[in-house]
Amino acid sequence: MNILVVGNGGREHAICKKLLASPLVSQVYCAPGNQGMIRDGIQSVAIDSLDFSGLAQFAKEKQVSWTFVGPEQPLVLGIVDYFQQQGLAIFGPNQAGAQLEGSKRFAKDFMAKYQIPTADYASFNQLDEAVAYVSGKNYPLVIKADGLAAGKGVVIVNDEPEAIKVLTDMLVNHQFGESSAEVIVEEFLVGEEFSYLALVHRGQIFPLKISQDHKQVYNGDTGPNTGGMGAYCPVPQIPSSVIDRGTKEVLEPTIQGLKAEGIDFSGVLYAGLIATEQGPKVIEFNVRMGDPETQVILEQMSSDLAEVIDTILRGETPQIEWYQDQISLGVVVAAKGYPDTNYVKHIPLPNFPHTTNVQVYFSGVDVAESGELISCGGRIFMVVAKAHTVKEAQKLVYDYLGTLSLPDCHFRTDIGFKAIENKSNES
Repeated sequence: MNILVVGNGGREHAICKKLLASPLVSQVYCAPGNQGMIRDGIQSVAIDSLDFSGLAQFAKEKQVSWTFVGPEQPLVLGIVDYFQQQGLAIFGPNQAGAQLEGSKRFAKDFMAKYQIPTADYASFNQLDEAVAYVSGKNYPLVIKADGLAAGKGVVIVNDEPEAIKVLTDMLVNHQFGESSAEVIVEEFLVGEEFSYLALVHRGQIFPLKISQDHKQVYNGDTGPNTGGMGAYCPVPQIPSSVIDRGTKEVLEPTIQGLKAEGIDFSGVLYAGLIATEQGPKVIEFNVRMGDPETQVILEQMSSDLAEVIDTILRGETPQIEWYQDQISLGVVVAAKGYPDTNYVKHIPLPNFPHTTNVQVYFSGVDVAESGELISCGGRIFMVVAKAHTVKEAQKLVYDYLGTLSLPDCHFRTDIGFKAIENKSNES
């Protein structure tokens, strides 16, 4: 098979590499891809992920068996609908299904309608109404931009003045453009967060191993939200009973609810969950693989990903198998200044030694005239290791990072700390 993957980040690098490892696959194309992927034999294609006609034409020319969509924006804008109209096989939800991620208002109203557990909320598009709502509330509260904001449109506010400032930034100052023309104000939920992803097709749900993302920029989960600074998989402190409840109380009623709405959801359903005292509740839905969760989840999968997706697209049931007694852990290296938009750019990157224990997945990279890799984004690359324990995986990743010269870069030094804390508490 020839396979096309849409996107250009570390998530897509990991997906492409896993697909290319399949004996069923002869070529993996990534559009637009990035320069770091090329060293793994992935063919980067200079077509923008929102150029639907260009991508479809390329898929026809290269006799692509099917296309896998990585990022959310093409899905929300209807790439699946376009490809299907062209008679092309593609794995991902249609535009109607992608509303689950494209509009938090849609997602929250949907959950309320189908009794899917989530935080209490209210939505606003006028500042005065929002300010009146947060007046006298119990804090902290969570304020979210309604639309897509690259993982940065969620702010936890600790008092009323902070809430008013964030509401003003979003609704009046258009901090996230059209994405914050409407906002959601939610109760703050307490508990352990985890990401629960599943492959979905024709009403069938095929769960993946759970993972935990580290959204905040600094150690100890402090500082502003980012697109993700690291992750690990699985999450040993989340009991299987909680995961089972996530399946029965979130994934299954979500797919049934979508069907009742006339939406035949296919692709990846990502439930960002929090294990509260009342059980798992939904923080957010995404409709694609997460970044950086993908990089650690796929390291845990012993099955052939290309065979799994191909089987699903044929309407059959895949066998998804996993490595046992293993933990995958990854740390994202970001440019100095990230997640602010004025981060350092064009940082020369070091040589990355090959090692069997550690994988490097590139995201915001380009190539200089000299031929060397340079940074071109906020999140630059991710280092992932697999080991028997979280501590062993941490050591592999951080020892590897210690061998690299990384001026003008920063990364968290505590990825996986909650798993270790919980282990210590148990003993």
